[in-house]
Amino acid sequence: MKKIVSGFLFLLQFHLASYAQQLQSADFKSLQVTWEVSDNNTQGKSQSTIVFSNTGNTPFPATGWTIFFNASGFKALDTTQAIIKLVNGDLFALTPGPKFGALLAGGSKKIEVTGGAIRNVSGLPIGFYISADHAPNKGYPLNVVVKPLFNTGKNDLLVANRIYKQNQQIANIPVEKLVKIFPTPVNYTETADKFILDPTVAISADASFKNETEALTRYIIQLTGKKSTSQTKPKGKAIVLSKIAGLAPEEYKLAVTKNRITISASTPTGAFYGIQSLISLIPSSAKNTDKTITVPGVEVSDSPRFGYRALQIDVARNFHSKAELLKILDLMALYKLNVFHFHFSEDEAWRLEIPSLPELTKVGSKRAATPDSKDHLYPSFGSGADTTSSGSGYYTKADFIEILKYADQRHIRVIPEIESPGHARAAIKAMDARYERLMKLGQAEEAQKYLLRDPNDKSQYRSVQGWDDNVINIALPSTYNFMETVVDDIRKMYQEANAPLEMIHFGGDEVPAGVWEKSPAVNALLRPEGELKTPNDLWNYYFTKVNTMLNKRNLSMYGWEESGLVKTFVNGKAVWEPNTELAKKKIQVDVWNNLPGSGAEDLAYRMANKGIKVVLTAVTNFYFDLAYNQSFDEPGYFWGGYVDIDKPFYFIPFDYLKNLKDNDGNPINPAIIKGREQLTEFGKSNIVGLQGAIWSENIRTPERLEYMLLPKMFGLAERAWSKEPEWAKENDAAKSETLYQTAWSEFINVVAKRELPRLDQYAGGFQYRVPTPGAVINQGQVEANVQFPGFSIHYTTDGSEPTLNSPVYSGPIKEKGTIKLKSFNLTGRGSHTVLVTNQ
Repeated sequence: MKKIVSGFLFLLQFHLASYAQQLQSADFKSLQVTWEVSDNNTQGKSQSTIVFSNTGNTPFPATGWTIFFNASGFKALDTTQAIIKLVNGDLFALTPGPKFGALLAGGSKKIEVTGGAIRNVSGLPIGFYISADHAPNKGYPLNVVVKPLFNTGKNDLLVANRIYKQNQQIANIPVEKLVKIFPTPVNYTETADKFILDPTVAISADASFKNETEALTRYIIQLTGKKSTSQTKPKGKAIVLSKIAGLAPEEYKLAVTKNRITISASTPTGAFYGIQSLISLIPSSAKNTDKTITVPGVEVSDSPRFGYRALQIDVARNFHSKAELLKILDLMALYKLNVFHFHFSEDEAWRLEIPSLPELTKVGSKRAATPDSKDHLYPSFGSGADTTSSGSGYYTKADFIEILKYADQRHIRVIPEIESPGHARAAIKAMDARYERLMKLGQAEEAQKYLLRDPNDKSQYRSVQGWDDNVINIALPSTYNFMETVVDDIRKMYQEANAPLEMIHFGGDEVPAGVWEKSPAVNALLRPEGELKTPNDLWNYYFTKVNTMLNKRNLSMYGWEESGLVKTFVNGKAVWEPNTELAKKKIQVDVWNNLPGSGAEDLAYRMANKGIKVVLTAVTNFYFDLAYNQSFDEPGYFWGGYVDIDKPFYFIPFDYLKNLKDNDGNPINPAIIKGREQLTEFGKSNIVGLQGAIWSENIRTPERLEYMLLPKMFGLAERAWSKEPEWAKENDAAKSETLYQTAWSEFINVVAKRELPRLDQYAGGFQYRVPTPGAVINQGQVEANVQFPGFSIHYTTDGSEPTLNSPVYSGPIKEKGTIKLKSFNLTGRGSHTVLVTNQ
C-alpha cells in the first residue's frame, strides 16, 4: 500500500511540474487572491495576510508562476511559503516558496507579510497581474481584493473633530456682500450702476487686441447664444477694449457703467486679464437661456503681485489626455495663472514625441508586463500588465503644437522639463533600445551617439523611488548629444506653434548617493589636481555644460533646487550650498523643500539672498497631490504633510517661516526654525513667483486630477495674484489672527458661492472635491458643519449611505448609534462619508 501511495504522489508531483510549464490564462482565472491588511501602522510598518484560493476544478501548481504588484516596502515573513522581492521602482514580485505547495481544487492557503506604513487608500498595493515563468512578457490581470481590516473610524473621527473646529471659524457672508472678481483685485469699488448684457451689445476693440476680442466674442456667444456686433464707434451699449499707454504688461482697468463695459490695458495680456475679470464678475448662475444678464457696476484697477504664477502637472507617472490639459489651461487662464510647467519625462515614462529620437516614445511611453524589453518599461503605480492603462500614452508633435498654441492664446507660457540627470530611466532605456537596434545593424558609431549610460559602470545605488538604474551618466559626450538634439527638436515645435520659449527645465532633483562612483567614463574625467576631483564635482560640471548649451540657443536654465546647489564640506561633513557661480548666469530654480525639521526650512531664502531666481514651490503648501487630511479615505501621499485649500491661502511668500504649521494645523515649535535665515530686501527681488505642483503617482483619471487640484488651486491663485494681505503684514499676533479669520471667511465664501458653482459648468465642468463634514459629539448629540457655506449635509441613522433624499442636517442629531454624514454641493455631488458612533 505504501508503494502505491508513494507512486501516486510521484505521478501527481510530475503532473503538477509539467502543468506549471503550460500555464495559460484560463488557469489563472481560477486563482483568487485576497490581501487583508490587519495593522496599518505599528512602528512604521503594516501587517497583512494574503489568502490564495483555487476556485477551479483542477489543482493550481506549486511553481511556475509569479504575481507582480506595485507597492512600497513589502517583504515576505515566511520565505518557505512565498518570497516577495523588489524588482525595481515600486514593482514587486511574489513567487511561491519551496513549501507553498499545490493548491488543490477548492483549497486555500495564507501567508503573512509585512510592509511600510499604510495610512490611507493610496498606500494599498495595486496593479496585480500574474505571469507564467516560461512566458514572462505576457501578463494576465489578477483581480486581487484588498481589504483594510483595521479600524479607521477612530482616526477619521479625530479628523472630523478637527475639521469641525476649523469650520467654526468661518462666517457665513451674504453673497451680495462678497467681492465679485477673483482673484481679489488690487483696487475694487462697486457702484450703483448695472450693465444689462444681451445679444444687442456691440464689441469695440483696438486692432492690437484682435485675439482677445475673438476670445471675448466666443464667450459672449456661449453666454447669450448669439454673436455680438462689431462696431468701431458704438452708439448704444457696448463692451470696449481700449489700448492706453503707461500700464504694466499684465495690468488692466475695468469699468462697468450703465451703457459701457470698458477694459483698458497697454498690452494684449492686460486686456486678456481684464476679460477674465469680466467673466468672474458675471454671476455663475448666468446661462444662455436667460433673456438678459445683469453685470454689476464696478471700478477696478488691477495687476499681479508676482509675474510668475505657475502650475506644474506631472504627466509622466500617469498620462493625462490632451483634452484634459486643454481644459486645465482654460482653468488656469480664468484664474490668471500664466505658466504651465510641463513635466513630461520621468523614470516611469517619456511623454513627448521627439522626431529625431523616436524610441523615446516608442519605448519610453509604454508600460507593460515585466521584464523590461526593447519596446516597453516596467509597470509602475498600478499600470498593470498591458499598455491600455494610464501608465501608457504620449503627445505627438501635432498634439504638443496644439497645446502650445492653446496656451499662448490664453497668455500662458509652457515650460518643458527634461528630467536629468536623475529621474531619467525612461530616456535611458529608450536610448538602450536604440543602441541595441543599431548595433544589430552594425552601426556602432551611430548606436553610441545618444547612449545615456556607461555600459561598464558598476556603481550601485537606489533612488528614493526604488530605482537602481535611473541616473544619466554625465561624463559621456553622448549625453550632451542627446540633450542638444532633444532641445533642438523642442525648439522647432515652439517655432512652428509661434509660441514663446525662454527657458527649459532640466530637473536636477533626487540623485541618490553612489552614482558614478565606479564608472570608467567618470573616472577618466577625475584628476586629483584638477577641478573634478570626485564624483561630487560632476554636479556643477553637468549643469554648467547644460547652461552653456542653452545660452547658445538664447535660452536660460531652470531646475529644481538641487540644480542651483553645490556640495561643499564643512568640518568633514557634506553640505549643500547655493551655487554662486550659476547665480551669476541667471538660472532659475523651484525650491520645494521647506519641511519642518529638515534643516532646509529657509533654503528658498538662502538661495534668493545669494542671487538665484527662486520660484516658491513649497511642499508644505503647494504640493497639491498630497492628501487633503489624515482620513484613510483621502487619496494622496503624506510625506510632506497634508494640503487643503487653506495651506496655499495662508502662505506668506516673503515670510513663510512666520506661520509654518504641522500636520494638525498647529504652529510648529519655534525651536525648529531658530536661527534660520530671513529673506533680505535683495532676496525679495529674486523671488519671481509661486507654483503649485501635481505629481501623478496616484492620479490615474481626469476626475482624480481635478479632485486633487480643486479647490486647492484657488489658494494659489489668490496668493500669486493679489496684493500682500493685511494679516500677513501685522506684527501683533492677536490682531493678525483676527484679520486672518476675516479674510479667510471672505475667501471661503467667494469660493463656495461664486467660483465653485461657476466650475460646475465652466469648460465642461470640473470634478472638484466636495469637503467632508466636520463633526463632534457634544453632550450626547452629534453636531456637524461644512467648510463651504451653502453646501448641505445629509445624514442617516440606519447604517445606509446618505443621499440627497436623506434628512438634511439642521441642528444637533440626538439619535444614538451609527450616524453617517455626507456633504453635497449645489449640483448634488457628494463627499466621502463620515461615520460617527454616538453611544
